[in-house]
Amino acid sequence: MFESRIDRLRERIAEEGLDALIVTDRKNREYLSGFTGSAGFLLVSPRGGVLATDFRYEEQAKAQSPHLAVYRYETPRDGLSRLVQAKKVGIVGFEAVHTSCWELAEWEEDNPDITWRQTRGLVESQRICKDEEEIRRIRQAARLTDKGFEHILEYLRPGVQEQEVALELEFFLRREGAEGVSFAPIVASGPNSALPHAQPGNRILESGDFVVLDFGVIIEGYCSDLTRTVVIGRASDRQREIYELVLKAQRYALGEVAPGKDAAAIDKGVRDIFAAEGVAEYFGHGLGHGVGLEVHEEPTLSSRSKDELRAGMLVTVEPGLYFPGWGGVRIEDLVLLTSQGMENLSSSPKDFLVL
Repeated sequence: MFESRIDRLRERIAEEGLDALIVTDRKNREYLSGFTGSAGFLLVSPRGGVLATDFRYEEQAKAQSPHLAVYRYETPRDGLSRLVQAKKVGIVGFEAVHTSCWELAEWEEDNPDITWRQTRGLVESQRICKDEEEIRRIRQAARLTDKGFEHILEYLRPGVQEQEVALELEFFLRREGAEGVSFAPIVASGPNSALPHAQPGNRILESGDFVVLDFGVIIEGYCSDLTRTVVIGRASDRQREIYELVLKAQRYALGEVAPGKDAAAIDKGVRDIFAAEGVAEYFGHGLGHGVGLEVHEEPTLSSRSKDELRAGMLVTVEPGLYFPGWGGVRIEDLVLLTSQGMENLSSSPKDFLVL
């Protein structure tokens, strides 16, 4: 698996006219090597790859990346300089998005004879479509996330703090086998539900509250993502109206997601539904995003997206409406693009739920 990924990247490096590529982004490095340590970089050339790290991770690197030569450095700066000099490379690409100006200045100072060339997306373009092993892991993560939603419904009642709910949810997910959560769980009640990325606090759930639950897990390095919105105790007609509108928009989007479709066009279709009801201004984020080693990665479903959907992509579909001081609704599923269309990996119920 990792060998084939390195081989594909080596082809891209040759096409770009590079003698080597320095991979410094942690998730790109993990994708190519399997190495999960916090320190290190990859030097990939048309002739092969070297994984460089320090004393703390040398044995781990050898165990996780047997397909790569492992080089131990004292400092990343010294290690990189020694490697590029030993390989006698002339043009070295680097991940511009993940490299600081300070780092580049050091490399240029240490290696004035090397041409350092900015690159963007060489590894990410490989990561955007998942292979069967990646899909297996994400599918497993999605199943556990659904299980977590079913479990936490028992804890949603008046008198419970948001942070209590979030802690119980994370404890359950870890007890059930999650390596971790893909992001800190969002439990947002009442007016807090109008904050798309609210942090659970000491607010106590009250009857009549919307509660937005947004969470995911990590299984074998891969993430899931799910959002559901419920009402505590009693629901108003306005709450039901807004919820059904968001659900209508999500069902539309799910019906449009397929290989060959324009991501921005799907996002626009959802905004048109909201605009027809006079609430488009209350949907301020993109419709969705890719999920994989990171919970937010390419492609994007948004008004600014240039992506065309392809089989093997995994994306979220998560329209929402957020009314400051009143509350909000978001409904999110995790979807796999297939050659036949799409498969929804999220099975948690989406009917208007009053607890």
